[in-house]
This record gives sequence, structure tokens and C-alpha cells, in this order.
Amino acid sequence: MRTPVPRVPSVTTRWEPDVLGDDFERTTLDLGGAPDGPAVATLVRHVPDGPGAAPDRARPALLYVHGFNDYFFQRHLAERATEEGYAFHALDLRRCGRSLREGQVPHVVTELTEHVPELTAAARLLRREAGHDRLVVMGHSTGGLTASLWAHSLRRTGALDALVLDSPWFDLRARWFHRVVSTRVLDAVGPLDPLRVVASGVSAYSYHLHVDHGGRWEYDLALKPPDGPVRAGWLRAVRRGQARLARGLRIGVPVLVATSDRTGPNSLDNPDLDRQDTVLDVEQIAARAPLLGPDVTRLVVEGGVHDLVLSAPEPRERYLAGTFGWLADALAPDREVTALR
Repeated sequence: MRTPVPRVPSVTTRWEPDVLGDDFERTTLDLGGAPDGPAVATLVRHVPDGPGAAPDRARPALLYVHGFNDYFFQRHLAERATEEGYAFHALDLRRCGRSLREGQVPHVVTELTEHVPELTAAARLLRREAGHDRLVVMGHSTGGLTASLWAHSLRRTGALDALVLDSPWFDLRARWFHRVVSTRVLDAVGPLDPLRVVASGVSAYSYHLHVDHGGRWEYDLALKPPDGPVRAGWLRAVRRGQARLARGLRIGVPVLVATSDRTGPNSLDNPDLDRQDTVLDVEQIAARAPLLGPDVTRLVVEGGVHDLVLSAPEPRERYLAGTFGWLADALAPDREVTALR
């Protein structure tokens, strides 16, 4: 028997057209007031049969969670998920992408647990209102860390059935000394001045992705700028989340951790900018992956970039084929599930 998903603010579902086109719709999840204005999240769904089509409840639901300085725009991921038999949804978290409201600072939270209400509200909507009896969550980068902490907190509820992590942000990419010192500084500065910019400048990786700069992807540069600043309160929240992971989690469902095969410098003169993770250290991710829980599988994608979904065609296909192949096994009715105590 499934334990009910924890209580969150009630959701009134009204689907509207989305900017991605006629085969996408979105609804706003009202999360209540906040000091900087209304707190909302935006749930986007792929509707291949046209606007207003009834959901196919026999399909497992797949919920995508983006990373920092990002929002959902990867329509090719939605189309592939639909082809593979999933009801695809994506969540723009509070203060991110479609959910950013006037007067709000993009992406700022002071604890990653601030995202629990929208994740839980989306899960409840997909489980109870849409009627899907299976739920897969796919998190990228910071979204992968956030989804991992959320999955751990709901490990005895049956809220989800599998977790896919695309280059999750499990540690700070720096030498040990700098990681320790910077964390101590953030612990002091973050609570006092959470909006202070602690890192800025153009990311070569992010800059290079866009079609205007020689990349292959078109998206809204206002919602995913190549120079999104990093603020003290948000980075402190990430470091606190990473510290919680370092103590070990007990996620109670199968977990896939996917990364590129190599890490490289995040600079425009890197000849392998389009074939490496130039944002995170893949060895750090590999080292911390076993801390997620008792059932963790790694997928190493040769030639992948930080967001594996945005890689060149061949590594992108390796990632997608490997992920959906793994999911077929992870969701198999006869698969043995590790019991948590």
C-alpha cells in the first residue's frame, strides 16, 4: 500500500498553451506568498494528441527538473520520452524560467528544501489527478541534487518509482582546500547577505550551446543567460545539500547516475568543449554516487557535455538509449525492490 504524498498547498489545475508550441501545455502551481512576491512553479506537459487531450493513465509519468540558470526547453527530450511510452512533464521551479515573477531574483533560494512543495505538488498532481500509477523523476545538475534530497525525504512514501540523474551536482569543482574555505565563508556571508554575487562572468559552456553562438540549440536567453551570477545564499544552500549527501542518503528506488566520460576546462579555447563536461567533475560525481542509496547504476556517456540531453547527436543518443533501456528494467513488475528500514 502506498503512503500518501506529504501535504502541500492545494493545486487548481488549469492547462494553458505553452511557448514550446501546440503540443505543449502548462499549468501554474500556486505555492503561497513570499517576501518577494507570489511563489509559483510551472508544470509543463507534452500533449502529442493536441491541446486538452486526456492523459493516458497507463503510461508512467516522467517529471524533468532543470538545473541552475536554466528552464525546460528540451522538446526533443519530451518527444523521445513520449515515443518510449512515458507521459512527459517538466517543472520550472520557483523563481526559475516560466515561474519567475516581477521583482524576484532568478533561482535564489536559501535552502534546497524550499523546492519540496513544488516537487511534491507536481508528484501529487501526476499521481492523484492525472492517475499515473508510476512516476519517474529526471533531474539535471542542481536539479539532480535537489531531486535526490527530495527522493530521500520521501523514501517510505512510494511517491516515485525511479530516479534519473543527468550530471548531478554532488560537490564543488575545486581543490579540497578551496572547497573547505569557500564553504566556511559562505556559512558566514550567506545568512547575512544572501543576494551577494560571489561568482559572475560568461560560462563558455552555456554560451556555446546557443545557436546564435555556434551551438545547436535555440532557447530564450533571458531565461537561460550565459552569464547568470552565483549568489551567496543560493550557493550556501547547494553546499548544505551536498554536505547532506556526503553523510549518505537512503533513496528507496532505483537510481541512474549518468555523466560524461571526461571533465575539461570551461573555456572557449577548449577544443573539446562540445565533448566534455566542462561544468562539473565527473570523478566527483562517480565517487559520491554510491551515497545515494542501495540501488545505484552508473551510465558513462562518451563525448557527452554537462547536460547530456544537449550533447552532439551520437552521445545524446547513447544517453537516451541507455536511460530508457535502464528504465525499462527499473520499472519491470518483477524487479526486486530493496526494503528500507
